[in-house]
Amino acid sequence: MERDIEIFELLEVKEEHLHSIQQLLLQLSSRPHEFTLAHLCSLVNSENSHLFVATSNKKICGMLTLATYLAPTGRKWWVEDVVVDESMRGCSIGRRLLHFAVEFAGEIGGTVMLTSRPSRVAANALYRSSGFELKETNMYKMEL
Repeated sequence: MERDIEIFELLEVKEEHLHSIQQLLLQLSSRPHEFTLAHLCSLVNSENSHLFVATSNKKICGMLTLATYLAPTGRKWWVEDVVVDESMRGCSIGRRLLHFAVEFAGEIGGTVMLTSRPSRVAANALYRSSGFELKETNMYKMEL
């Protein structure tokens, strides 16, 4: 079944966006995340973060965040929080979101990076088939 999917950067916040994104966050992680209208506004208004969404029938059905910063070794881009609504998986929405983000970053240049748990088999397959190379490294995290 062909679906009319639109991918774009969310630049204007509406109340209905918040609910859709909260629902996607529930599907992304088993750990609840507080995400308020203030959080969404901060994200959308940030110079260093770009929230790309996929819509079907004008309803958000997927999202991806692209964050950036400058380092002595050049501009870095990080892909974060990629999630597609369960009811829309298998429609290449994740691939389209990722392609959109890479094209966006490519306009400026730099290195695009992301992490993914090994248990996310479909996501890892998507990243490899999209041209990302597995980098052997250790990832460390400190919650503040």
